[in-house]
Amino acid sequence: MKLNIAYPPTGCQKKLEIDDDSKLRHFYDKRIAAEVDGEALGEEFKGYIFKIMGGMDKQGFPMRQGVLTNQRVRLLMAPGDPCMRGHGRRNGERRRKSCRGCVVSSDCSVLNLVIVKKGEQELPGLTDEEKPRMRGPKRATRIRKLFNLTKEDDVRKYVNTYRRTFEDKAGKKHSKAPKIQRLVTPATLQRKRRRVSLKKKGLEKSKAEAADYHKLLVQRLKEQRERRSESLAKKRAIRQASVASKEAPAAK
Repeated sequence: MKLNIAYPPTGCQKKLEIDDDSKLRHFYDKRIAAEVDGEALGEEFKGYIFKIMGGMDKQGFPMRQGVLTNQRVRLLMAPGDPCMRGHGRRNGERRRKSCRGCVVSSDCSVLNLVIVKKGEQELPGLTDEEKPRMRGPKRATRIRKLFNLTKEDDVRKYVNTYRRTFEDKAGKKHSKAPKIQRLVTPATLQRKRRRVSLKKKGLEKSKAEAADYHKLLVQRLKEQRERRSESLAKKRAIRQASVASKEAPAAK
């Protein structure tokens, strides 16, 4: 079984290949996120504590957290779910995919471990050297968190600390730094104020148009009632005139 051991403070990672079942049985029947004493792997790991972060079996199916079994299962998954690669053809489409449960067994071929607690001895290539971080965070709040900044500090000055320079095929030098995301600048605040003012103007315009329409509708209804009353008055006058004309010869 291959063990991928990572140590986040140094950014290093090391791969070990262990075939001794007496060492591996300490990992069997343990779930993802469980902690294992490192002394089971040998004396050089004395004092170390490993945390199981995941793994895969011999056929390449990954382990999934929350599936309480040590076997392979087929689950209905939607795009974006763990262990689901690709996208559905339709909105809301789900597909039945194979994955392995979160319990470690002898069928696993790779285990991903993270050192939670450092031991007494240094591990060569893992804890004794530090790899520089190639890429830094892009989001403004995470840059502030990395450099312990306040909201008053300018984030753009601190991005240059992990700016990298490289040469292209023609030998020309280029420098690259991450584009800061969610950066609040005076321009963004002005755009926000403009959006709010446009929204207010639109609401005021719609209210004024609704009031004008209501006023016009009331006027049209009033004119319609007046025309109806005039037509009824004319019909009534014509009817009275016809009745009077019929009654006049009879009176003679």
